Amino acid sequence: MLIRRTFLAATLAAPTLAACATANGGPLAALPHDPHSHANPDQARVTHVSLDLNADFSRKVLAGAATLTIAARPDAREIVLDVDGLSIASVRTNLGETTHSLGERRPELGAPLRIAIAPGVTNIFIAYETSPDAGALQWLAPAQTASGKNFLFSQGQPILTRSWIPTQDSPGIRQSYDARIVAPDGLRVVMSAEMLTPDGEAAPGGRAYRFRTPNPIPSYLIALAIGDLGFAAIGERTGVYAEPSVIAAAAYECADMERMLLAAEALYGPYRWGRYDVLILPQSFPYGGMENPRLTFLTPTFLAGDRSLVSLIAHELAHSWSGNLVTNALWADSWLNEGFTNYFEGRITEALYGAELADMQDTLAWSDIQRAIADNPPDSTRLHLIGERSADDSVNAIVYDKGALFLRTMEGILGRARLDAYLRSYFARHAFQAMTTQWFIADFRARVVRGDAALEARLQLDAWAYEPGLPTNAAEPHAAGFERVAEQVTAFNSGGPARDIPWTSWGTLQRQRFLQALPGDQTPTRLAELEAALGFNATGNAEVLFDWLALAVRNGYEPCGPALESFLTRQGRRKFVAPLYRALMAQGPWGQAFARRVYARARLGYHPVTTGTVDGIVTEG
Repeated sequence: MLIRRTFLAATLAAPTLAACATANGGPLAALPHDPHSHANPDQARVTHVSLDLNADFSRKVLAGAATLTIAARPDAREIVLDVDGLSIASVRTNLGETTHSLGERRPELGAPLRIAIAPGVTNIFIAYETSPDAGALQWLAPAQTASGKNFLFSQGQPILTRSWIPTQDSPGIRQSYDARIVAPDGLRVVMSAEMLTPDGEAAPGGRAYRFRTPNPIPSYLIALAIGDLGFAAIGERTGVYAEPSVIAAAAYECADMERMLLAAEALYGPYRWGRYDVLILPQSFPYGGMENPRLTFLTPTFLAGDRSLVSLIAHELAHSWSGNLVTNALWADSWLNEGFTNYFEGRITEALYGAELADMQDTLAWSDIQRAIADNPPDSTRLHLIGERSADDSVNAIVYDKGALFLRTMEGILGRARLDAYLRSYFARHAFQAMTTQWFIADFRARVVRGDAALEARLQLDAWAYEPGLPTNAAEPHAAGFERVAEQVTAFNSGGPARDIPWTSWGTLQRQRFLQALPGDQTPTRLAELEAALGFNATGNAEVLFDWLALAVRNGYEPCGPALESFLTRQGRRKFVAPLYRALMAQGPWGQAFARRVYARARLGYHPVTTGTVDGIVTEG
């Protein structure tokens, strides 16, 4: 089970931009202290991981060995790794036997594995196996998959990789990797790396699949999945993996992937990872997507049947630059990944589908930011987070949407061409490196502001990066596509019939806008009229269905129960299930009884990332 983590986030005290730029050429590049890791990267650092693991579905463990290549200072006498729940059988180095000790485990960040090293140690060999309840791994029984076969997938972000790989689990410590994974016959292995053996090789216990990536990545991006998987090519460099019964629908939904890749390259430079494939995971996947290099993991909830939710692919693809290529060194600065990516997603959307759709995305995001500022303490509305908080304890509308609004504001002040030139340079100069808010602001000042006091005053860089809320130069976006929606909201609020709403002529974002804009105090009669006229419960669009169910639960609308129970039990995406359980628990006896009953049934099918959030919601009630 994932337990809520609380730490002291890093302060602004960090290496200077000059120090960072100087050190980045070497294996011990300067990094700020990461409070979410036990590692000592200033003394000794992992630079490569080589895995040789067997997937044992009967015991729900990965067992085998990890060989770590390290770089260390001449006077370093130990290297410290992050582990959580691993059973360590033996540790040795290229110089022979060594000593190791496992420190006290803390629920919030696992335990330190301290390994003695001496001058000349370049490799460490660790024999180990994972725990059946490893936080990063979900082992699905045949009944939980579309193919009726076993399935395993990993989810390392933010600090869960330590539960299946003994390494330094900090986003600033980049490591290349290779792997040999043995899976039972009939199952295919995929990873966030180049596949060297597409059909596998005969091995005791099944078939062995080999992978490698020469590009150094943060440990949270080392990803693994094993299942009954088919593949459909989309373009020259793009394709889709999914269970056989899902592959046709997935290929249809992902038809624009190659176009997205070309549009992204036209904006911010060449794609540096070779292929861009996606894997559609079973329903328990806790996120919308995970941007693992070469192989994005995606929720099946984006398979709407009409390509209306493919902006999710644009977002995860954009991470190939913002996040994977240039990575936040600390989770306190995760906006450098997500905010940049949301901005980049909008630009891809505009290039392929037009400015109006991008404007609607931005307008919805503005509303989300306003709600986040109203509903959260001020310190949680900063981009650079301070104080004691979890590695994944951030407000999405701030990290994602306020971060993107920051870049859009700079675009409005500088002009698009000037900002694009800077971003292309930024991704090229800092490729395969770590970044902090402090370093980014310093770099932007050095390359764009260049001492121009008037421009500095207009940009308000420090206010955006370090202050709560929104600076005074933040401008509310407007979308022409929402004007008709506003008219319909007013008409319905005035008693107009639901059948007059032009639902079939609206896209997903307009439908979401309508549902989100309706006042929260709807009568059962009006809610019943809406559902009868617009057919929410039968929609295949998970985003629209979520907004409808959220509105229904807020109003204690008990007839939504069957659709709500179906939605909560057939998928485990945390973005959807956590708010619905929270709303149910706020609804008194009916909602609380419903939540507890459904969660008792659904919990076994949720990933630990999801249960780690929902456990607290249901228990607190």
